[in-house]
Formats: sequence, structure tokens, C-alpha cells
Amino acid sequence: MAQAADPTDHTELELSIGAPAHGGHFVARHEGRVVFVRHALPGELVRVRITDGGADSGFWRADTVEVLEASPHRVGHPWDRADALLAAKRHRPAVGGAEFGHIELAEQRRLKATVFEEQLQRLARVERQVVVEAADENDDGGLGWRTRAAFAVDKSGHLAMHAHRSDELVPVTEMPLAVAAINELRLWEADLNQVSRVEVAAPANGSAPLVLLVPEPNASPRRMAAVAAAIDPSASVAVWEPEERKLTRLKGRTWVAETCGEHQYRVTGDGFWQIHRSAPQVLTEAVMAGVRPQPGERVADLYAGAGLFTAPLAEAVGVTGTVLSVEGSRGTSRDARKNLHDAPQVTIVQGKVEKALRSQNGLDAVVLDPPRAGAGRTVVHLLHDQRPRVVGYVSCDPASFARDLGYFQALGWELKTLRVFDLYPNTHHMESFAELVPPRA
Repeated sequence: MAQAADPTDHTELELSIGAPAHGGHFVARHEGRVVFVRHALPGELVRVRITDGGADSGFWRADTVEVLEASPHRVGHPWDRADALLAAKRHRPAVGGAEFGHIELAEQRRLKATVFEEQLQRLARVERQVVVEAADENDDGGLGWRTRAAFAVDKSGHLAMHAHRSDELVPVTEMPLAVAAINELRLWEADLNQVSRVEVAAPANGSAPLVLLVPEPNASPRRMAAVAAAIDPSASVAVWEPEERKLTRLKGRTWVAETCGEHQYRVTGDGFWQIHRSAPQVLTEAVMAGVRPQPGERVADLYAGAGLFTAPLAEAVGVTGTVLSVEGSRGTSRDARKNLHDAPQVTIVQGKVEKALRSQNGLDAVVLDPPRAGAGRTVVHLLHDQRPRVVGYVSCDPASFARDLGYFQALGWELKTLRVFDLYPNTHHMESFAELVPPRA
């Protein structure tokens, strides 16, 4: 019997690659054991290095280090720091975050559709053909779409990113998935000593970007001010201390100005906003078409963020209707209050969705955009009790969505419309919108 692989000895194997799996991996088998392989493609024969797993592990993880028989859908990776094959030749890790960069864009979308279909079938017992839609006509090869980016800082005080599932840092001098405004700041040239992390937001509307400096525990205010002074004057800079939820302005302002359609939004600090440059418009159009809010209706926007969906919902129901906006983050909820101050039909609630739903008595329509973990059984049951005519579910994770869909279906609900969008090109992630309708009376 072959000696079992140990993650500490970097065992290498030749494997034939099978179907894609949720999470950016592809399934292979070695002596009956499942191996989840990154940076491969179905049908390929590759050499991999085991990165996680031992003799007693239920499965192993591996990275592709050499392609012996390539798929016709394999292309050159657009970012050398994320290119696993190049990284293996240089005996260094690849950064995470562009794990599908070796796959032609149309094939990425076909693979994502396969994964979504598999999650629906496995977790919700739904057989449904899925088409993954491009976010906009000009996809630029899946580059230049991120309006948000987060970086680590290495021991030399320079910009870096983490390798996948690792604390190891890889220096970076570009971020090809990011919009030009982020790269034009040239933050990799800055001396970032005493900074542990950098987060950047650059609105797609061209307004001023915001750079957040997350300081090391013993960083001095004087040092943070010096870092801010060296950053491009077009950017605002603030210090963000996540544990204390404390935001300190260094120059410019502590928020960015976002736009979607005719609506303007401010998003403070690390507040949530859709990452893809076209995502706010794409998702808002999908939500409004699926939910079809009517004048005078009572609508809820759950996990509402800074009010991306709340504003057009309020406009649709008019002053004779009401919109309940529920958001857990205090800072983001404050943004929603500012963004919707001139909409008297909107009630802003900062707190848990479950508590807010228990205080309601009959909603006509609901929009929910939960975090990656999904809404969960309790929220689904509370929504069912409200008897809305429609629920519009925005999701960034097919597994949690499929699980929640199963909860809805157990209560008699039906999946009517499903749209899936490629809002994270060159990665395995995707976004979806579902129109759910209640059981007929």
C-alpha cells in the first residue's frame, strides 16, 4: 500500500481531473480518496502537490504544479503572482483571489453554472438549467472590475497578499482584477511600516477613492499620519481599527460617494458595497424586475446595507407605502439613514433581522441579501409567517442559497425566476437573484 501523503512533506502525484466542485476546486481521486485540486480543469492530466491532508484525512487538498495534458480551455494567466504554474517553477506560493485566471472566460461561466446546478440538486433537490450571465458587455477579459481590494503588509513594510489558506505573504506590485483607480494609487511603492492591512475603495463613478490603514497594535499616530501624507493626494485616507470599530480621518473624508442609477449613496469606512463596478446596477435591475413593488405596498429590505435596494424600493411604493430597512452593522445603518433621510416612507432599523421580522405583521414583498452564510431556517420561517406575495433573494453563495431554498420549498414555496451573474470574473465566486413565490392559498 502506498505511503499516505502528509501535508508537511509536499507529496506530489499525477492525477486525472474530473468535475468542478464548489469552492474553486476540481475533483480527482487517488487510490479511492478524493483530492480537491486547484488551478486545474476537467479532463486534464496534471502533477499536483498535496497541501493539506494526511493518512487519516477524509480528503486531501492539492495545487497543480505542472500540466501534463492540457484542456483546450486553458489560457495563460493574466496575473503572474496568482499563476500557480509559474509560482511552482519559482518555488513560491501563488496569491489567492484569481484561482480561475487560467480558464477562458466563457468556460469559467460554464463551470460556474455546473457548480450552481449541482448545489441546487444536492441541497434543494431542484433540477434546473443555469446560465451564468456576464455583468456587462465589456468584460475586459475579466479584469479591472473590483472597486474594492484588500492587501496585507509584509515585514519589509510593502504591499502583499496571502497565499491560499496560508499566512505566507507574497509581495504584489499590481492588482489586475481591480479598477484602474486602485492601481493608479501605486500603494506598493509606499512605506507601510506599522500598518498591518490596507483596504481600498474606488467608486466606479470616478469619485475620490478611500484608503483605510489598519494599524499594527503599537503603531504611532505620527507614523500613520506620515503614511497618509505619502499616499496620492487624490485619495482620502483614514485609520480603521476593526476591534474597536474606530475610524479616524487622516485626510479627505471617511466615506466614498457611490452611484446607482439616479440614486446617490455614501458608504463609510469598511461599509458594504457590491464589489464589481457593474454589480449595483445589475442587481438592482434584477431585484426590481423580480419583486415588482407597487405603490402603497409594505416592503422589507433585509440585510440592507447602505440602502442600495431600499432607495428604489421606496421610490416604487411611494409615500403611501412603507419600506423597512434592516441592517446589522451600526456604521452601515448610519449610512442608510443619511442616504434615505428624504424618504419618510422608510424606517431604518439597526439590529438582527429575526427580531425585526417578529415585530412585523404582514409584508407584501421582501428583498433579502444576506451574507455568505445565508439567511437560515429561522429567517425563512419568519418570512413565511409574513405571507408576502414574493421574496427576492440575492445571494453570493450557491450552497447557502440552495440550503435556504430547501427550507422555503419545505413550506410550499416555489422558485420562479433564477438569474446567476458573473460578478467575480477569474474567481470561482458568483452572485444570484431568485424570485420565490408562496404556496397558493
